[in-house]
Amino acid sequence: MTDITNSPSAEYEAQLGDYFALLKPRVMQLVVFTAVVGMLAAPVSVHPVIGFASILFVAIGAGASGALNMWWDADIDAVMKRTAKRPIPAGKVQPGEALALGVALSGLSVMMLALSANLLAAGMLLFTIIFYAVVYSMWLKRATPQNIVIGGAAGAFPPVIGWIIATGSFAIEPWLMFALIFMWTPPHFWALALFMRSDYDDANVPMLTVTHGRPSTRKHIWVYTVLLAILAVGTAFTAIGGYIYLVTALILNALFLLGAYRIWNRDEVMAEEDNYLVERKFFRLSLYYLFLHFGAILAEASLKPWGLGGW
Repeated sequence: MTDITNSPSAEYEAQLGDYFALLKPRVMQLVVFTAVVGMLAAPVSVHPVIGFASILFVAIGAGASGALNMWWDADIDAVMKRTAKRPIPAGKVQPGEALALGVALSGLSVMMLALSANLLAAGMLLFTIIFYAVVYSMWLKRATPQNIVIGGAAGAFPPVIGWIIATGSFAIEPWLMFALIFMWTPPHFWALALFMRSDYDDANVPMLTVTHGRPSTRKHIWVYTVLLAILAVGTAFTAIGGYIYLVTALILNALFLLGAYRIWNRDEVMAEEDNYLVERKFFRLSLYYLFLHFGAILAEASLKPWGLGGW
């Protein structure tokens, strides 16, 4: 929904940086990195020019999803402290401009990825854009506390797309990378929701913290983290794993489990007194968690040509 009262003033002229902010550049960085890892971890090499162009179009597709999301969510962004300064609620870009940009970039990215890589990769990119912009943003986000669980799949597709860019086909390995992101997403966002709960209350978004309360959310974080740790460590013994990945996974998941346990084992009074420091620390750790896991997968793939990576 994009009916917001804080519309751009006639005096303000949108700058290039305002339109770039619509693309959610921080999210785009994660998309690009995981897509690159998926492409380079594949058993088929890609010409550098083709690989660069293909990843560029994946990034543009991710940006298109971000613009469409900001267009649709402009009304709730305006009442949430974390998002109030985004271009549309801040009065810097018109909602219609964001919609036009998102649609145009979606078409461009899918068409050009089909030309630079293959139709299957382009089809997966189109599916990802639709899943994020329509299934998650327009439906799940405002309909169910499982919004981030199911909707998290949108952010998990990039390594699959990267793998398909290289191979033109599916395999089990990219779906393991997909599963890592998919299982990581709920505890990552629920930790954010714990110390930003008032935002979701104000915006009437049915995040788990709003519908089931903080104690239930903490329990869910613990359960998902345990399942994630099993998956992450188990991935070390697959074709994309190896000694480097195993050591990385053991250390990171030990820290992640410890953080999730501390969240689960705390009481509400303590949480209010220390301003949710435990949740904040866990959230920050979750940012490094995913990056380092995929960095380890990339390291394993980079060493394999010299017979050093993997098992």
